Amino acid sequence: MQAFSSNPSIFVFFKIRTHMSNTISGFSKLSKSDKINWLLETYFSEQDQARTLVESYWNTDDKLQKLHDEFIENTITNYYLPLGVAPNFLINDTLYAVPMAIEESSVVAAASKAAKFWLERGGFKAEVIATEKIGQVHFMYHGDVAKLKAFFEEVKPILIKDTAAITKNMELRGGGILDIELRDKSDDLPHYFQLHAKFETLDAMGANFINSCLEQFANTFKREALLYKAFTEEEQNLTIVMSILSNYVPNCVVRAEVSCPISELKSKDIGDPEAFAQKFKQAVTIAELEPYRAVTHNKGIMNGIDAVVLATGNDFRAVEAGVHAYAAKDGSYTSLTHCTVENDRFTFWIEIPLALGTVGGLTRLHPLVKFAMEMLQNPSAKDLMKIVAVAGLAQNFGAVKSLTTTGIQEGHMKMHLMNILNQFEATTTEKEQLVEHFKTNVVTHSAVVEAIADLRK
Repeated sequence: MQAFSSNPSIFVFFKIRTHMSNTISGFSKLSKSDKINWLLETYFSEQDQARTLVESYWNTDDKLQKLHDEFIENTITNYYLPLGVAPNFLINDTLYAVPMAIEESSVVAAASKAAKFWLERGGFKAEVIATEKIGQVHFMYHGDVAKLKAFFEEVKPILIKDTAAITKNMELRGGGILDIELRDKSDDLPHYFQLHAKFETLDAMGANFINSCLEQFANTFKREALLYKAFTEEEQNLTIVMSILSNYVPNCVVRAEVSCPISELKSKDIGDPEAFAQKFKQAVTIAELEPYRAVTHNKGIMNGIDAVVLATGNDFRAVEAGVHAYAAKDGSYTSLTHCTVENDRFTFWIEIPLALGTVGGLTRLHPLVKFAMEMLQNPSAKDLMKIVAVAGLAQNFGAVKSLTTTGIQEGHMKMHLMNILNQFEATTTEKEQLVEHFKTNVVTHSAVVEAIADLRK
């Protein structure tokens, strides 16, 4: 130890050698059992305990477990999230029970409470405004921009023709390539240009379809450039950087809304509807103006949105990225929801970009995704956009309502109570007694710890 403390370079060398000894080649080629063995031997001191934990999450149905193993690479076990249900969502006069996969306490409860609140006031209204999706071929071109524009006009029909085999089935269903534009981005980055393409993918999220089209565009564009006689040799050798869809979909937008006379807002925890409406509107306005608040405000919206997106087998990371970019589309980050209190009427709404699918991907593979889709009455992609937007609006309504009335912690901590009790391995009897105790006492972590200690004395 003395040698290491007096000579830091030796200590660093020792650490590097230790880390290097943990590397492995060909890990992906190992069987699941061998992957687990290597992990346990390399990183775990209590190997038997770790193995038991990993294997306890395997499905007892071998066929079903194999299906899960093949969703991703290097699978060793399943990672569970609770699948909850928020009932009583009245959307465009159709009643839904909405599936939500999420680990955070109070999200499903808040959504359910908001759904019940608006069920008695006409429910939610939702409409899809547009469904256009975007993909881009990014390339570098050194030469005369006028010649590039002339070349693009000549090659555009060929780009579309060369993707005919890819787009055939999509076109039969009414989708396909909507347009391709040449965009000059060289003011931002010297010699940088794009083929900016617009797509309609109907009930598919469309990532694979769009990317396949884009890669064919790139191949055709490169090939035809080498044949274009007006180009110099340098101009012919344009460089394709990459071809990829965009998760920013500002023209794939859905709007959801709730509205009622202000007097109808009166409820158990809203004694003065006019005061509540004004305070609620102020809270939303603050989120529109203050980015620090807007981020947390929108995070609450995404609690509802992500939970339904995940439950229905869609890509919540893509949705998150697109939504937050949309929130900043006008130059500063702002609220995704808006509120008016005018002419004795309260109106609260959201406009949000959502690129979702009800066919392809996990939607036809994961048994619980199929279950969730059936629960939602097998929606089209447009219907799912409406449902997801409504879930986000409901979640935000519940959060802002709590913030402007009782405070956020009262409801959240009561829902979080069971997590705290489980941390202390409370018995069923202890849970029953403590839940009863906290019906009339404020839930905080320290209060729960104290109550458990008193109970166990």
